[in-house]
Amino acid sequence: MTKIVSISDKKLILGLHVLAWIIVISIPLYLSNAFGDGDRHRLYQFYVHTFSAVVVFYVGYLWLVPKFFLQDRKTTYLFILIGLILATYFVTSFINDTLLYDAVQDAKFQEAMKKLSGNNPPPSFKAFGFYNHILASIMISGFAIGLGVMEKLKQNEQKQKELEKEKLNSELAFLKNQVSPHFFFNTLNNIYSLIGIDVPTAQESVLKLSKLMRYLLYESEHGETMMSHEIDFMNNYIDLMKLRLSSRVELQIDFPKEFTDFTIPPLLFVPFIENAFKHGIGYRDQSFIKIQMDIHNGQINFVSQNSMSKNTHNGELQHSGIGLENVRKRLNLLFPGKHELIVEQGEKVFNVQLSIQKTNSKT
Repeated sequence: MTKIVSISDKKLILGLHVLAWIIVISIPLYLSNAFGDGDRHRLYQFYVHTFSAVVVFYVGYLWLVPKFFLQDRKTTYLFILIGLILATYFVTSFINDTLLYDAVQDAKFQEAMKKLSGNNPPPSFKAFGFYNHILASIMISGFAIGLGVMEKLKQNEQKQKELEKEKLNSELAFLKNQVSPHFFFNTLNNIYSLIGIDVPTAQESVLKLSKLMRYLLYESEHGETMMSHEIDFMNNYIDLMKLRLSSRVELQIDFPKEFTDFTIPPLLFVPFIENAFKHGIGYRDQSFIKIQMDIHNGQINFVSQNSMSKNTHNGELQHSGIGLENVRKRLNLLFPGKHELIVEQGEKVFNVQLSIQKTNSKT
């Protein structure tokens, strides 16, 4: 499985963080130089509070949120966060009260508080700073939680996509293995029988079989193939299956000859065709198989109908149902909301109708 976050994504996230803090640091500096009175006291205090906010944010974002909050250890997260907020407050207060203390600025602040409070006793400078620190830290911690949750959801979504991709590959491998052994064994037996009767037909059948093997081994490995190649595969498959048909079987095949080619996942339709030949052939009674496909404006309409052979047992029908259910799951993963599959099983007829909206055409 590939890594959830690529190196380019990490560089982009790091660049955005650096850019954000450059803006936070540059704007107050610019305003102080452009409109200030030359006193850098308030600017330094702002940077001290900013550094405190940086510590609260990144300790929460990089450690507390992923290790405790997102791991259902919220009580531990809360206690550590409270300790972090108090610790940063005391460090910030120490720096402001000792290294950056200014009696004139403190007197001006107290005078401003008296005017705002009126007859009520004004809050102390430390009380105001404490409430401001707590409020700002809570907001910053909430922002860190929000980012952590968003990244977690993104990782879960990416992981789900990877799992679905692996499942699709497994489904494709299953389909290829399902087509290969039994089909090739019977086809080789049919060709062997033809060698002494109809050599040209036997040679042509060997060529078609080699094309099928090449398609299964190479073209279908990429997860995408051209629609024209898929149709060629189905035609070759049906031609080889016809080698063992008797005159009692009516076979009607209609694939489009001219259309705008496009890519499609391989082996989407062959399970239905295989199912039709497996259960639709009666060696004693008249039977039929009808397979039709139409492509128009990026939409594929596929229909497969076959008679129900009296030789078909319930166990075979159940196995066929499992195979069709696997195809249904694969279609749900490949074309969610863009396909419709109808499977109808009657006493004498088995009917499959599949419509796929595939718009990304390739000329």
